[in-house]
Amino acid sequence: MASAGSALKVHAVRFGPGQELLCSLLAFVEERNLKAPFIITCVGSVTKATLRLANATAGNTNEVIHLDEHFEIVSLVGTLNKEAHLHICLADKEGKTLGGHVLGDLEVFTTAEVVIGEASDLLFDRQMDHRTGFPELVIQSRSEKN
Repeated sequence: MASAGSALKVHAVRFGPGQELLCSLLAFVEERNLKAPFIITCVGSVTKATLRLANATAGNTNEVIHLDEHFEIVSLVGTLNKEAHLHICLADKEGKTLGGHVLGDLEVFTTAEVVIGEASDLLFDRQMDHRTGFPELVIQSRSEKN
């Protein structure tokens, strides 16, 4: 188990129609040189999304879905280091929800209002974990890194 405590810095940003949310978030993080960023909250809407479904397999590959309709973002969570790990929950026009691991194509419909936290005393990185087969979060103290 990896864990550490830290002071918190908060950033707020609003993205507009047509912007791709994942790329826009990663650009925001890079522009501000954030070292341990994560999503605190997000509300908004999208017209597209590409997601990998949890534990869904089709011939030993993860199932990827491409959505192309209006959805409300009812939840967006995760870490935003260079290899971001985000999960999203979307609601359709009937209020039915669907969620998964964000791969991209999150095209903002009207707005995406995002509050980003940064653990000021930590560094987030990702390294391949052969137990899971995925790059997993590595948490370091900034004071240990120097």
